[in-house]
Amino acid sequence: MQNLYCISGLGADERVFQYLDLSFARPVFISWINPLPGEALEAYASRLKEKFIGEEDPMIIGLSFGGMLATEIAKQLPKANVIIISSAKTKKELPFYWKILRHIPVYKVLTYSLIKQTLAVQEYFLGAGSELSRQYEKTVVDKANMHFYKWAIGAIVSWKNKIIPSNVFHVHGSNDRLLPMRFIKPNFVINNGGHLMIIENAAEVSAVLKQIFAVKYKPGGLNLMF
Repeated sequence: MQNLYCISGLGADERVFQYLDLSFARPVFISWINPLPGEALEAYASRLKEKFIGEEDPMIIGLSFGGMLATEIAKQLPKANVIIISSAKTKKELPFYWKILRHIPVYKVLTYSLIKQTLAVQEYFLGAGSELSRQYEKTVVDKANMHFYKWAIGAIVSWKNKIIPSNVFHVHGSNDRLLPMRFIKPNFVINNGGHLMIIENAAEVSAVLKQIFAVKYKPGGLNLMF
């Protein structure tokens, strides 16, 4: 059974993948490492690859922020087969209002208390409609690493990638409020899926993953259309 490397979203960990049926592979959950001062997203992705991924043609799933990192890894490993979920492939797919933070970096004064106080707002943008996803989001907030949060937000809004690797397959939700569809050009759309569709629409997302990875593909050949 082949390894499936899973990179979670900002502030999340391997628990976010527990709702998916990944029985078709052997999940390997990538842990966060401490970012270096001023480290760019692509450099951080390279260090993740060097530490956790020893194969030239791995299967990788990246969620949200993890999808951006997975995109950078895909550029470094052209034989990899990468699926990103609820994410963005280039800086052009980031909403323009995110980029304001690059010039007015208010995220640098972000505090744990503020994150706790804005939980309802976060739930709205993440599409946490069920009790299951709300409880998950609360758990993520309770364990928030402020140093990592601030670095990651800065790395995202400063991301310069313009390349869409041919070995990346993008699955996105039609109702994603954090990364709205009007900015995104995915390969496959989950109808009524929000940013947390990995929880809310887990069965449908699992079916898509199984179908994609079940294809007898060549290394780096996941550039498919359903």
